[in-house]
Amino acid sequence: MQDILKELEDRRAEARLGGGQRRIDSQHKKGKLTARERLDVLLDEGSFEEYDMYKTHRCTDFGMADNQISGDGVVTGWGTINGRPTYVFSQDFTVFGGSLSETHAEKICKIMDLAVQNGVPVIGLNDSGGARIQEGVASLGGYAEVFYRNVQASGVVPQISVIMGPCAGGAVYSPAMTDYIFMVKDTSYMFVTGPDVVKTVTNEVVTAEELGGASTHTKKSSVADGAFENDLVALLEIRRLFDFLPLSNEAEIPVLKTNDPADRIEMSLDTIVPENPNQPYDMHEVIRKIADEGDFFEIQKDYAGNILCGYIRLNGSTVGVVANQPMVLAGCLDIDSAKKAGRFVRYCNAFNIPILTLVDVPGFLPGTVQEYGGIIKHGAKLLFAYAEATVPKVTVIVRKAYGGAYDVMSSKHIRSDVNYAWPTAEIAVMGAKGATEILYREELGDPEKIAARTKEYEDQFANPFIAAQRGFIDEVIQPHSTRRRVGRAFDLLKTKKVPTISKKNDNIPL
Repeated sequence: MQDILKELEDRRAEARLGGGQRRIDSQHKKGKLTARERLDVLLDEGSFEEYDMYKTHRCTDFGMADNQISGDGVVTGWGTINGRPTYVFSQDFTVFGGSLSETHAEKICKIMDLAVQNGVPVIGLNDSGGARIQEGVASLGGYAEVFYRNVQASGVVPQISVIMGPCAGGAVYSPAMTDYIFMVKDTSYMFVTGPDVVKTVTNEVVTAEELGGASTHTKKSSVADGAFENDLVALLEIRRLFDFLPLSNEAEIPVLKTNDPADRIEMSLDTIVPENPNQPYDMHEVIRKIADEGDFFEIQKDYAGNILCGYIRLNGSTVGVVANQPMVLAGCLDIDSAKKAGRFVRYCNAFNIPILTLVDVPGFLPGTVQEYGGIIKHGAKLLFAYAEATVPKVTVIVRKAYGGAYDVMSSKHIRSDVNYAWPTAEIAVMGAKGATEILYREELGDPEKIAARTKEYEDQFANPFIAAQRGFIDEVIQPHSTRRRVGRAFDLLKTKKVPTISKKNDNIPL
């Protein structure tokens, strides 16, 4: 019996060594953790249960029959994060460069199937050279099996991808279909075709970092939702995000204990909006003063900064936040911000996360770049997302809400449940100056008359009371009471039920 137990431990030790100490040292020299070290950081201590530790590839071509390593380049199983379960896979770059084989894919598919079956999230730590060339079409078939499961799991369980090394070719499409993608600065990259192919086909000379590094995908392409300094910080931040998310579309929203009083008054909000309507202020400050203990997990913070998306807690319960940011483009909606917020709203709706919308929007960004780029269709994505969302929705108009952008930003007309406004709110078809120049164009030659007309328009429309008289605003509230009022509204809306029309799927304007 002792011999059998010793053999088991020897096999485990060999499997845990992956591609060997030399390759592990090479991984460390690059500033990267190994596949198993990453799981040690991500998961609660001692919680990881590994599956398929001894699985190996079945390839016999190109001398592969004599080169088999237990695990075949990916560590799979499940563990807990702060006591809540998650399935995980962590690709091991020390084994065949983390390349995906048929059996490598089978291991990933197994835990994805279990995740959907059991209503538990999936977290993938990607560090792979791509398809294993020696296996040819079998490797490509393995990728497609993973892709199919990404689609089946979408909207059922949260899927999080962390790019912690190379991710190229077909490998990028699995993360692309997950809910969140995070990268590590300087050590991870994603692209469909690498720099050498780009140079051959288009004659462009570009580095891997420029083509698909963390900065490119968080600031330009919006493929990634965030980037972190190193492996350790990335994994700790994933733990933080995980605490905000439900385990599945049928699970309860997580609630954490908080010492922050639900009826906390924040007097500084009464003076945060400048008297000059054209002067910006930081909407981050408003969000943090409403949130439990000022905690805000922002999604895509380096992209489309004119709109903010992320998670807070109110009375311990997760709430998704969408907010215009006056510090960037005056808070205008444009193509990028509409796509960013539209996707976030749809995710919240899929997983029953209530949505708080903070509005300060002067309209859609004008110009040929926006029109030629399809702002009409892209702007409709955000409108569509809000209109189809059936989760509890609370809106607070902080300052400007002009034109069609007023409608889009979770207005009462597209079935927001509770709509509040601060006394500083301005709800109108457009700003006073533009409206006056249209209404009284015959008086444009008289600056004094125009100034008087502008003042008259401001007095009449640069306030929330006309909208409140029509029931488009439920209440004009004191800014300092926002946390209490919003929290109470969400508490009441927890039992919300909305009948839906039977249909196969909608047709959002992609």
